[in-house]
Amino acid sequence: MKAIEITAFGAPEVLVATERPAPVVGAGEVLIRVAAAGVNRPDVLQRKGLYPVPPGASDLPGLEVAGVIESGDAAALAEAGLKVGDRVCALVAGGGYAELCVAPVGQCLPVPAGLSDIEAASLPETFFTVWSNVFDRARLQPGETLLIQGGTSGIGVTAIQLAKAAGAVVIATAGSDEKCAACIQLGADHAINYRDLDFVEEVKRITAGKGVDVVLDMVAGAYVAREIKCLAEDGRIVIIAVQGGVEAQIDAGLVLRKRLVITGSTLRPRPVSFKTAIAKSLRQNVWPWLEAGRVKPVIFQVFPAAQAAAAHTLMETNQHIGKLVLVW
Repeated sequence: MKAIEITAFGAPEVLVATERPAPVVGAGEVLIRVAAAGVNRPDVLQRKGLYPVPPGASDLPGLEVAGVIESGDAAALAEAGLKVGDRVCALVAGGGYAELCVAPVGQCLPVPAGLSDIEAASLPETFFTVWSNVFDRARLQPGETLLIQGGTSGIGVTAIQLAKAAGAVVIATAGSDEKCAACIQLGADHAINYRDLDFVEEVKRITAGKGVDVVLDMVAGAYVAREIKCLAEDGRIVIIAVQGGVEAQIDAGLVLRKRLVITGSTLRPRPVSFKTAIAKSLRQNVWPWLEAGRVKPVIFQVFPAAQAAAAHTLMETNQHIGKLVLVW
């Protein structure tokens, strides 16, 4: 099979087309003929040597794919209501940048009715992440307010739409007026240009001093202390990336007085059983929203797989709004 490998840790140019043996399907797994694969921030970190591959996972980058099931564990497929020949999208622990990819059956979902393979490939990584963190860990409820740091990222455009579909009020931050406008178009109730405005003061203004109930944080670092000031009583911060650094100084007294929760998670190393549970929740709760058009994939640009380096270069400029996808 053709694949894109990381030849050494470094700049996007280390992503090079290669040929590899087809992966071998094990118990509880399927082999997917990949039509499209999503590009995500963790792929960039892996390319730089900053995101180790979990034990047993492929060294090839790529955490989400869409395509057709070529073969697999018949019993596991039957239990999941899937079969050879079905169009699916899947969350994988690696190996997505290839023509063939192995995925656990439990992490496969049928392509939502009406969606293309390109659209379907943009779903798993961000939808699994947002559901697990915003709804499972942070327990966002209808009527509550969610602050999303980075509203036009792949995670951001997903979080805006899912939170709105679930009945929450959404405030998003972004780095330009154009991106703020995109957040509003996606459904955010408010958008804050963090380059021009202090998001802490803006959140206080928007919420009449109450604060937000949940913060989805992809920055960490010095942002955590500021986000604590944004929270309402019993508020929750969920950290899913550390683009601003791993160290934070916080006002512990404020945490006590407001009864706050600061939590976080990484998805890639979690067991298949954990991800399977998320997949079931998505199929039950979110797939109907996708099929009804209430939630839509947001694709910024599509690249031939051989141009994976160009996709990574674009991602590192932070100029995109939505997802980048590779096609074979």
